[in-house]
Parts: sequence; structure tokens; C-alpha cells
Amino acid sequence: MRAYIRRTEYTLFLLLVFLSPLRAEDRTPARPGTLNYVEGQVYLGTQSLNAKSIGTVELDPGQTLETQDGKAEILLTPGVFVRLGDEGAARMVSSSLTYTEISIDQGEAFVEVVQIQPENDLRITEDGTSTELLKVGLYDFNEGLHVVRVLDGEALLRDGDRTAKIKGGHFVDLETTGPLKPQKFDKKAIEAEDLYRWTSLRSGYLAEANADISPIYPNGGLGWFGEGWYWDPWFDAYTFMPGDGIFYSPFGWGFYSPSCAFAAPYFGGRFYPHRFNKRYSAFGSQHHYGLPANYGRGVHYGPRYGGGIFARASRGGGMRGGGGFHGASGFHGGGGGFHGGGGGHH
Repeated sequence: MRAYIRRTEYTLFLLLVFLSPLRAEDRTPARPGTLNYVEGQVYLGTQSLNAKSIGTVELDPGQTLETQDGKAEILLTPGVFVRLGDEGAARMVSSSLTYTEISIDQGEAFVEVVQIQPENDLRITEDGTSTELLKVGLYDFNEGLHVVRVLDGEALLRDGDRTAKIKGGHFVDLETTGPLKPQKFDKKAIEAEDLYRWTSLRSGYLAEANADISPIYPNGGLGWFGEGWYWDPWFDAYTFMPGDGIFYSPFGWGFYSPSCAFAAPYFGGRFYPHRFNKRYSAFGSQHHYGLPANYGRGVHYGPRYGGGIFARASRGGGMRGGGGFHGASGFHGGGGGFHGGGGGHH
């Protein structure tokens, strides 16, 4: 009886490995400017966008996406999301992978950077100023208030012959006539705003989509083309999949590569606080671990021995219950589910 059960489990596993990539449908990899989510009133020129536009509509250079009472999510280079709020306008300037620029001409937009490569030149324009995003982080561009805020990460702002390097927790007032001087701001006030909370939810959904679809490409496998955007039909969106390791978003969600997918959403079979230790030899429940070559890039491996990613990868509660997707609790603390609270997904 046990042998029969093992054979059945093995057969089901093979079917999952070889047939499940069909779930990804016949979708080409997304390019910078691809619409990844829309709600409410959103337009590309005179074209009204809806759920059917997701994954098929692209902003070409010179085109502007506008929101009225609505929001939109746009993909840039792999691992970079632009989320535009109500009464906003975003114009694509350049959609090249090595030089990517989008202009926030109206309203407010958050830019979440899960990964940025040394070869990327990633810029956001606002009020005629260009801000180069330098590190993994979360950035806020508010054209109505004429400010650039860095919640996490680092950016370089250029306005003619004036420059300013902005670090996490600081902002620059674009209307100032003197030197550009970064100032501190209250992060908690920003975190209470509607667009921030919406951005946080979207980040969580796409991390869940990653955990859903990455296991169908075990160790690469059929359908795997390397690091990039991958379509998940169950979430009706593209999600980011790194080429190796686990990348953590500014919100703490993990984006798993196929080689680490069976560990999702766990690290070593239990939950760990998101504190990174630069000493690879350090071991304990208080830290994730990283190979020295990957420090500062947002990618973190576990040790290749007991207790790391490759040990007890899937024990405990599921993503939609148990102990939450990251940390010791829910979305930002609290109970147990994917977004905090009780034990369920929502």
C-alpha cells in the first residue's frame, strides 16, 4: 500500500513538473511599459483600459497613461513596479532595458524596486527634474506637492547644475530655489495614505503570485527563460522571478527563484525576522544570510546545510494560514494570515 502511494505521489509530481508550465499560457515576457494592473477609470490616450488590458497594453515612448478615479500598475525593468494613484498621469520617455525613464506629469506614484542591476539606468522625471534610482527601495513621486521622497533606498536627483543624493527617510522639495537639501520626513504619515497601502497590497499579491508560479519551473525546467517577468494566470498579472536566490521587496515579501521555489514562503522551515547579517558564518534565528557576492543587491541565500533554505522547506502552515508570509506574524505584524489578522489569506 505504501509503495502504491509513493508511486502515485511520484506520478503526480512528474505531471506537475512537465505539464504545469502550460498554466503560464502563451505569454511573451513583459517589456518596460507593460500594464500589469488597473482599477477604476484609466486611459491610454482615448482608449479606456480595463481588466482585459492587463498584460497586453504597453506604453510606448511618448505615450501617456492617465487615471481619473482609478489606479494603475506599470512594469519597468524586471523587479521594478510603478504604481500610479488617482488623478495621475505617467508618460513613457524611454523603454530601453539599459536606459528606462518614465515621467510623472500629474498626481502621485510609488516606485517599488525589488532588483536593480549595475547596467540599469533607471530614472523618474518630475517637474523637469530627473531622479536616478540607485538601490533596491521604495520611492514616492508627488507632482502635486512637488516633492521626491525616498522611503527606503537611495536616489540621485539632478536639476540643471544642482544635484542631491537622497537616502531613506528623506525628501527634496523641488520648488526650492536654493541648493537641493534633503530633509527628513515622517514615514508613518506616508504609510497611512491610501496609495501607500494600495502599493503595499499589490506588492504582497505579486509576491504570492511568485510563490504560486515559481515551483512549476523546478531548477529551471521547461518554460524557464531566466530572470524576468512571468505571467501567472491565477493572479492575472506578471510577477517577478529572479534568476537565483530570494529577493526581498521593500515591504519584506520574498520573490523566489525556481531553485529556491520549494522553500516559499519559508526560510529554513520557520519564520525569520528580516534582518540581514553580513557575516556569512553567523547562524541563528535572528538573521537571514547572504553570500558576500550578493550583498547590497537584494538577493539573499540561505546556507547550503541544515537549517537553511534547502532544509525543512515546506513544513508548517500554508501561505494562506499558519504564521503569515514573512516575519513572525502577518503583513506588518499582528495575527497570522497573508495580510495579518486571523489565519486566512484576506
